[in-house]
Amino acid sequence: MTSVEAQAKLAQLRAEVARHDELYHRQAEPEISDYDYDQLKRSLADLEAAWPELATAESPTAKVGDDRAEGFQTYRHRQPMQSLDNTYSEAELREFDARLGRLLEREQLNYVVEPKIDGLAVSLTYEKGQLVRAVTRGNGIEGDDVTVNIRTIKTLPEILKVTDGAVIPEVIEIRGEVYMTLAEFARINGEREEAGEALYANPRNLAAGTLKMLDRAEVAARQLEIVLYGLGYCEPASAVGETQSGFHALVRQWGLPTVEKIWTPQGIDDVWAAVQALDRMRHDFAYATDGAVVKLDPIKLQRDAGSTSKAPRWAMAYKFAAERAETLLKAITIQVGRTGVLTPVAELEPVQLAGTTVSRATLHNRDEIARKDIRVGDQVYVEKAGEIIPIVLGVNLEKRTPECAAYVFPDACPVCGTKVVQVEGEVALRCPNFECPVQVRRRVQHFASKGCLDIDGLGIAMVDTLVDKGWVRSVADIYRLKRVDLLTLGKSVEKSTDNLLTGIEASKHSELWRVINGLGITHVGTAAAKDLAKHFGSLEALAAAGYDDFIGEKKASRINGIGETMALAIIAHFQKPENAALVSELRELGVQPLAPQAAGPEGTQFAGMTFVLTGTLPTMTRDEAKEKIEAAGGKVSGSVSKKTSYVLAGAEAGSKLEKAQSLGVTVIDEAGFLKLLAD
Repeated sequence: MTSVEAQAKLAQLRAEVARHDELYHRQAEPEISDYDYDQLKRSLADLEAAWPELATAESPTAKVGDDRAEGFQTYRHRQPMQSLDNTYSEAELREFDARLGRLLEREQLNYVVEPKIDGLAVSLTYEKGQLVRAVTRGNGIEGDDVTVNIRTIKTLPEILKVTDGAVIPEVIEIRGEVYMTLAEFARINGEREEAGEALYANPRNLAAGTLKMLDRAEVAARQLEIVLYGLGYCEPASAVGETQSGFHALVRQWGLPTVEKIWTPQGIDDVWAAVQALDRMRHDFAYATDGAVVKLDPIKLQRDAGSTSKAPRWAMAYKFAAERAETLLKAITIQVGRTGVLTPVAELEPVQLAGTTVSRATLHNRDEIARKDIRVGDQVYVEKAGEIIPIVLGVNLEKRTPECAAYVFPDACPVCGTKVVQVEGEVALRCPNFECPVQVRRRVQHFASKGCLDIDGLGIAMVDTLVDKGWVRSVADIYRLKRVDLLTLGKSVEKSTDNLLTGIEASKHSELWRVINGLGITHVGTAAAKDLAKHFGSLEALAAAGYDDFIGEKKASRINGIGETMALAIIAHFQKPENAALVSELRELGVQPLAPQAAGPEGTQFAGMTFVLTGTLPTMTRDEAKEKIEAAGGKVSGSVSKKTSYVLAGAEAGSKLEKAQSLGVTVIDEAGFLKLLAD
């Protein structure tokens, strides 16, 4: 491989990993299994190691996946919240021990082995024993404030217990996972099945999606759980003792929910025995456990070992091999996606797998079916790699009967009958008909979804109806809907019709990034859409952009977060006549997205100033206050220091207000802030 080829491959892998990070961390809707993702990321890491001169600090291998979402305030962790390196190999686990031994100059090390809970990582802050904040991992530096939703968890105490002489720290961050029990997951899916609604894929995704809901009542109705086991910032540090195992005991003494069992092995042989013991018992747990976490027990040695930019050197996750089952392949059906891709799906005789009933599994594409020689009527091996998405691994050829004929992949779209095509360089077959009803449905559903235009009343059922009626054949047709037509959809629909039209009208002035995200450009998710909106300022400018607008000399990116692969995908998107036409149509129909407010130049009223926001403001959200500060040239920080210019405090301001007062930092309320802004 030449340097040019390596650079191209790295760009492709980084874009692919980034896309899967967006699906997993932000949308809680992964398309591939944990194992496939880990292997993809391993391929990227190996290539970067082989070509160190092409490495970059912006690579997904150097960063923690970002779970921050719209609608939440963010808070900075007092101590970074890192992810864990992982392995599926006993040999690599032993190498981890050997590497630590060399680093710390110890022949034998003492460890703690904990169950790895498959949930969403969170950090809880207790001040003087009182729960004050719950924050997701976010990007490792700051995360989303989910305190309101965390408080719906009945097993989580607001105040730490003082028992057996346990010391309560002044401030402590305790890390853990929010999860959903297998029983609760089954209950919710049972209700959805009876209602004819789509089923959720797995407990982890449902728990992550639930914790990020803005409706507290709905969160409470889904009965989330939490388990706590990790130590973040603590003052005084001595309050938690000297070992990880001792910290587990403290967590339990404080009355917090924690893992039901830990092991304290001495040496790597005992570690491996503990991992195997956990593997044997994990299916009896009430929650999904996809591995074991191995940590150094002495906290001093943890500090001595240190960490990389994204993970501690003193801990590693060992992931269990995915569970496998054998069942009958009853049929193969074809799903058509938003971009026209035909995806084959295995319809299976239902089988229990990793705690859930599996009746469908992805077959990926035509080549995968041919490579594995999968036939209807076969007994197939099914696996939930990483306990997420079921896949068909292969066929039990000993049980194949003469009736099992080779599967013939359709040469026409099963929805509209258009002859399928294969784009050069792609494995997938596509329906090229831009007006294919199922593609129209998916595009419109995506455009109207909460992560995009968030059009109230334009849900899946309504979109299906509008497409079936022929009233909506493109995204632009949303803005051509007529009240007189919508009123024919049933009795007593005046209120819902008016609500829908109001939502459509309001969406004409949505934030620009939402419109960009709604277009469904390959590789472009929420974060990239925001970067593009900030850089280009209008949909027309983005659509007209060429290669040089994205990539500079030596293929350096001109836009933070937008590499060559994504740039080429954006350019290709707008080169298609139907996509270019859509931009013009939206403008003609009155869609005028709101561009991000540019930060003020040096010399504006807040230039060089740093603000800290705390509490609830009377008339504006913190995001709105933050936008005003940045537009006036100021900066917003998550923590108070002597360098802080102002603390903008609202109701229930808490510890940041106290710290500002102790440091002599000027504190202002909303009225004072608006006066400063007007001066």
